[in-house]
Formats: sequence, C-alpha cells, structure tokens
Amino acid sequence: MRPIEKEKIQEKIDSFAKKEVFIHMETSTGSYIGVQNPDNIPACAYIRNEIIQFTEGKIVENEAWYSVGLKIKNGWIYVEGLTDWEMYDKDTLLLGGHDTEGNLKIGLQLSHRPFVCGE
Repeated sequence: MRPIEKEKIQEKIDSFAKKEVFIHMETSTGSYIGVQNPDNIPACAYIRNEIIQFTEGKIVENEAWYSVGLKIKNGWIYVEGLTDWEMYDKDTLLLGGHDTEGNLKIGLQLSHRPFVCGE
C-alpha cells in the first residue's frame, strides 16, 4: 500500500457513485488488546459483501489521516483514520488505516464484484 493521494482516490470514489457496489469494511483495536492490558477491551466492526449504492462520496484530509463518507439512501457510511491505499484489478479500491507500528486499524474496500474470502 502507498500513502493516500487525495485527488486520485476522489476520482476512484466518484467512479463507484450511483452504481451498485460491494463493500467490505472493518475496524479493530487488535485482538490481543485485552490480553496486553486488561483495562482495555477490544473493539471491532466488520461487514463484507453488502451491496450498497451511494449518491455522493468524499475523502477529507484531517490532522494525520483521512476520512471517507459515502451518502447512502437512509444515511451515511463514514470511515476515519485512513492512511494508505491500493487498487486491485482496476475495479477494487482498498483503503487502510495503519498505526505508527504498521498495524491495520481500519479498512474499507469498494468493488464491482464480490470479495472472495482470503482476498
């Protein structure tokens, strides 16, 4: 993955707008956070291969990371803490947020085809 390039990612997000696309999104503090410090509980969220259609999408630069908002029929999908990106097969956008140690903390993928387990 490479550092986020805001303009290029905005173009990719725009190419998915107003079309049915598959989304994969996950966030995690890390599976072992509670083992390392019992006062911290792990927190995670995960969705894979849900079909969405968004009318508007935007990437915004924050302090040391980026956020993406996708306007869907009854609300918004919002992802914050993104630092890196990559394209797969010209139709899959992968955005990730890594901490200073390189651990993945949040991920967002958009594609015109379903995600295969292990992909």
